[in-house]
Amino acid sequence: MTSPIRMGSSVAGPVRLRLATREDQAIIHRLVHQANINPLDLDWQRFLLAVDEAGAALGCGQVKPHRDGSRELSSIVVIESWRRRGVARAVIERLMAEAGPPLWLTCRSGLVPLYVRFGFRTVEAEEPQPAYFRRVRRLAAAFGMLAGRGESLAVMVWEGGKAPGHSAL
Repeated sequence: MTSPIRMGSSVAGPVRLRLATREDQAIIHRLVHQANINPLDLDWQRFLLAVDEAGAALGCGQVKPHRDGSRELSSIVVIESWRRRGVARAVIERLMAEAGPPLWLTCRSGLVPLYVRFGFRTVEAEEPQPAYFRRVRRLAAAFGMLAGRGESLAVMVWEGGKAPGHSAL
């Protein structure tokens, strides 16, 4: 299943979204590792890829289920030369539309404004949240993850509705 995505005028050619195939597993791993984000639980069967007209991967993302029943928007990556052209927006909006709410995520605190534009809100440590996200928050604090970058871990949730400033989901 592929579909074109609307892109800014700076894009050289058409970009399509498609479901990943088994053959994409190595590409997904490479994209995630190069972005230096969580490399765990990268099951190709959950991934959506953005590809150029030649079929080369430009970005990816997934919705990852957790044992506690929560689902996480995860592994959102766009190669550097294609950033700020709407690729991530297209991947995120498609995953949100297909998954529906509630949808959780973790990100560096510096990325919070990006996800707020999609209708996500920050969940504070004392607020109710799935067990998986409480554990991740505790681990990040215990190991001082992101502290060297002057950032912290943010937990966010999308509880539904249209994301402000974006097309209807």
